[in-house]
Amino acid sequence: DDISCNMATLCTPIVGFAVGARAPTRTRVASRSLSLRGSLAGTALAGTASRQQANRRGSLCVVAGKKDKRKAGGGGAKTAGGGAKTGGNQGHKSPGKVKEGSAYQTETRKIILSLSKVRKVTPTGKELIKNINLGMYLGAKIGILGANGAGKSTLMKILAGVDKEFDGEIYLDDGIKVGYLPQEPPLDDGETVMENIEVGVAAVKKDVDEYNQIAMDMTDPDCDMDKLMARMDALQTKLDATNAWEIDRTVERAMDALRCPPGDALVKNLSGGERRRVAICRLLLAQPDILLLDEPTNHLDAESVAWLEKFLATFPGTVVAITHDRYFLDNVAGWILELDRGEGIPFEGNYSAWLESKSKRLESEQKKQDALSRTINQELEWVRKNAKGQQKKGKARLRAYEELCDEANKFTARADLDSITIPAAPRLGDVVVDVKGVSKGYEGRGLLIDGLDCAIPPGAVVGIVGANGAGKTTLFKMITGIDEPDKGEVVVGETVKLMYVDQSRDSLNDDKTVFEELSGGAEEISLGSRTVNARAYCSWYNFKSADQQKKVGQLSGGERNRLQLAKTLTSGGNVLMLDEPTNDLDVTTLRALEEAVTSWNGVTMCISHDRWFLNKICTHIMAYEGDSQVTFFQGSYDEYEEHRKERMGGGEPTRIKYRPMPAMA
Repeated sequence: DDISCNMATLCTPIVGFAVGARAPTRTRVASRSLSLRGSLAGTALAGTASRQQANRRGSLCVVAGKKDKRKAGGGGAKTAGGGAKTGGNQGHKSPGKVKEGSAYQTETRKIILSLSKVRKVTPTGKELIKNINLGMYLGAKIGILGANGAGKSTLMKILAGVDKEFDGEIYLDDGIKVGYLPQEPPLDDGETVMENIEVGVAAVKKDVDEYNQIAMDMTDPDCDMDKLMARMDALQTKLDATNAWEIDRTVERAMDALRCPPGDALVKNLSGGERRRVAICRLLLAQPDILLLDEPTNHLDAESVAWLEKFLATFPGTVVAITHDRYFLDNVAGWILELDRGEGIPFEGNYSAWLESKSKRLESEQKKQDALSRTINQELEWVRKNAKGQQKKGKARLRAYEELCDEANKFTARADLDSITIPAAPRLGDVVVDVKGVSKGYEGRGLLIDGLDCAIPPGAVVGIVGANGAGKTTLFKMITGIDEPDKGEVVVGETVKLMYVDQSRDSLNDDKTVFEELSGGAEEISLGSRTVNARAYCSWYNFKSADQQKKVGQLSGGERNRLQLAKTLTSGGNVLMLDEPTNDLDVTTLRALEEAVTSWNGVTMCISHDRWFLNKICTHIMAYEGDSQVTFFQGSYDEYEEHRKERMGGGEPTRIKYRPMPAMA
């Protein structure tokens, strides 16, 4: 069920300048802003693919020409209704444009947030975002995609008003509240889980308290009854509209569905995943007009993600989400905004439709690149034959050749990861991992596993699923010998050589460069029985040229994940253990990882909440289902889900409960 309360605010305000005001670039103003102003630098985004998407009816993203001037306080950008022209000095016309605060609207839908020529350059001089122009409709559901390091989180921070060091303009409509979930959300460590969550419903609770106080005041014979009745009627209308009378039940349902820690738990004692679930719960209950969500599905189990999908699909406001969860993008997103080489490329449709469209776009781009390569080769042949040039004609030909080379560089700058190579696995015997009557628990948490029996067969790809804190990583620690079972035994075969990628990524040295961390400074790396060039190996994981000299501490979450995976695979082995490998990875890297795992000749055990990923790779599912029980199922994730619903039903997710620890003898 949806949380049916229209909470007032726990929203990160966009801070900048008031509507209609002009101010110098990057000046901070400590007031709620409806406009962010910076210098208007560079040209408008243009390109064939962008034009095709902008021409769709009811376009999310408007690709504007140089003449498209946006003014705060009513002008707004021109929107694409019947079509848009891009590039050069061409603008475009919009039917039914109505002035509305600092935003604007078409005949059918109102745009509440718009960006004009937004450009971001990093301290190193890299142009991360190139003059993006777009408008977001009220109620739009937008998924942001792009390679790791493409600027997705940076764009989100700009939209949220956290990053003010950019060029261009952002307009927000009057009265619009913006809620922002960063990857590391801030909470009050001195308060409990419930106290933090109730901040999101503080305005509603205040109205309820006022209503109850008025009822008390009416018992006073000297009260101004007409005045109190008028205020009570106004409050009742407001409270009825937001279902405020059920606010406590609403909070409880949200906490259960997101599997938040107990309300009396202190936030300072929570894990990163638990903190994130508390922050999501608080933000959803606040119900801002625009939700900006940076990887909202990280640390959520599959059932909670499914619940979140249903909530956001019916959420009346605008949702902008960065996520690698492809089912989430399929089920929620009505628009995809792809960041590719600094440009924002809009597409109307869900992930599956976008994937098909991008395949055709890349195919077209490849044909253009091939044609360009042939032209360059012809020009190069001429240049070699006329090395000294032929006066003016020769110089003009050389300039044309250089321009062709510059055009070719635009194609080669695409940051896609083509493949991941897992070294061939050494021979594996009949015994891989046998779990025999294993029980494991911890004081204060209860019995996580009670009497688990299963055998991992050779060639298996086992997806391990369940709520956070259920004991999935504990199983990995027992297999690697870091921890031991309370009862039973875990038998690892004599021929097994483990490769373990843990979710902390703490083994990476932040002070080293990517190249140093992967190669140890050597020019060659051993991969099982073969040796490869170290710099080539770095490039396999999309660390190319200058990226190899980046300090590890400067990498994004997805880049760190890729680096940890690449480093672990250099050790070689025949049993690969992946703990949340999909967190923060872009979808291109996920596809490469899927292909690598399914074509590998070893055994893979993977803890993940990514349903698409699990469906693509798994032969077996190990599911932590609560009540200290673990089910080992042969089949895909979807097949397991059907089996689970037949046994347990398909209601809303609830907080997992565990059996108490057995009494000590």
